[in-house]
Amino acid sequence: MNAPFVPTNPDGGLQEEAPAGAKQTQIIAIYGKGGSGKSFALANLSYMMAQQGKKVLLIGCDPKSDTTSLLFGGRSCPTIIETSAKKKAAGEQVKIGDVCFKRDGVFAMELGGPEVGRGCGGRGIIHGFELLEKLGFHDWGFDYVLLDFLGDVVCGGFGLPIARDMCQKVIVVGSNDLQSLYVANNVCSAVDYFRKLGGNVGVAGMIINKDDGTGEAHAFAAAVGIPVLTAIPAEEDIRRKSANYEIIGRPGGQWAPLFEQLALKAAEAPPVRPVPLSHEALLGLFKGDAVGRNVVLEPATLDDMCAASVIERKSLEVVYEGS
Repeated sequence: MNAPFVPTNPDGGLQEEAPAGAKQTQIIAIYGKGGSGKSFALANLSYMMAQQGKKVLLIGCDPKSDTTSLLFGGRSCPTIIETSAKKKAAGEQVKIGDVCFKRDGVFAMELGGPEVGRGCGGRGIIHGFELLEKLGFHDWGFDYVLLDFLGDVVCGGFGLPIARDMCQKVIVVGSNDLQSLYVANNVCSAVDYFRKLGGNVGVAGMIINKDDGTGEAHAFAAAVGIPVLTAIPAEEDIRRKSANYEIIGRPGGQWAPLFEQLALKAAEAPPVRPVPLSHEALLGLFKGDAVGRNVVLEPATLDDMCAASVIERKSLEVVYEGS
């Protein structure tokens, strides 16, 4: 197991490491573009880890609050932020049983977020972690804590685990498409940036989802210097079962070997410092006709912007004699 999680206090200082003999928790943040399949991969990964005898906590940190839906057969569980607000209004305290639920050895919860149009999702994540600390987060005895994050790390809330060393390592999820790899590259850029500032978080590797064999995601991983932990094929059976909220990462099942290997690699892969790509280098992974790389930027003129020809008007500026 890697070194124990060393969380930061609210004032930014490091807390003391766990005493000798205490359970060492490995905290892994999984990032990916919305719709890239990270929640699908995480639900099956956490389930397989639990079946292998590990104590696992899965925390959804996406404002959509859909990380745990597959784990619970499509059912949504109450979020920490929503539950906290209701309990506070009623003058009651939030208890673990109000927000944490379990299935076949996997413990799971959702941070949640603000209502649509009423707040910042990233700020909601920060508030959610503050509530977790009040619930005793740093004293829980898990082997693994898996955090499901949106890849929008330009937002301080979503970049929190990387910026504050709240995890030991990051896993990125992507497919053979430009947008998901763009997000994965942004995550690598964030890791590289905070390493320059003295941070310790690294990238353990990449999960390629819906792999159709075209190779762009593999090329990306090689270019930024991170391993491919697994490639989940673009199979109709997987798509159908995922749409029906079925766990496919079950021991003895057709896809069990894939997730058994993923569980092993996710645990053992060391955190490395990636080398993020420039935008042009990222485009270079794709064929020109797929991303429009050969398009020439043509500057616009003021005439282009106006409905009629532009009439040059004299300045109304008052010029004083002798000035």
